[in-house]
Amino acid sequence: MKNILIINGHPDKTSFCNEIAKKYLDGAKCVNTNVKLVNLIDLNFKPILEYGFKQQIELEPDLIKIQQNINDANHLVFIYPNWWGTYPALLKGFIDRVFTPGFAFRYHKKSLFPKKLLSGKTARLIVTMDTPSLFYSLIYKKPGHNSMKKSILEFCDVKPVKITTFAPIKGSSDKKRIKWLSITKKLGIESK
Repeated sequence: MKNILIINGHPDKTSFCNEIAKKYLDGAKCVNTNVKLVNLIDLNFKPILEYGFKQQIELEPDLIKIQQNINDANHLVFIYPNWWGTYPALLKGFIDRVFTPGFAFRYHKKSLFPKKLLSGKTARLIVTMDTPSLFYSLIYKKPGHNSMKKSILEFCDVKPVKITTFAPIKGSSDKKRIKWLSITKKLGIESK
């Protein structure tokens, strides 16, 4: 049985990302999966690395629990808005605090390359943005997508990482949003 962890990185629980997260959850529940939804805004943690990586900060209980959820999951789903080309500070702080050395990767003194510790997991990014997708790809070169996929998840050996983008959100019709929610539910069903 597949274990799925959905991580909603939008700080506003009334956002369209919240609707997307619930719809993915509904789809995944339709098939034989264990699925859990976590809204990052509900977690109690300090989202900054006070000392960078030279000194690790003790993890709060919510982060210890989420690391266990990530370890237990076969498939990770990150749902978030694209702000300023990447992702909200809340999600970045979460990644900084959770995807730590010793949990997500481990450096070796005799190698430039780290040992990747999250092997055997796959991921899906569901990203909303106001920027048209073609403009984001051709002009901006997808900095947020590349960061999450290559620099974070694949760096820790989570692969494949598939990306679904819904854009532009601003000015989108109810009909368009209903279509996007239908696509999301189907992604949840297909995640089995």
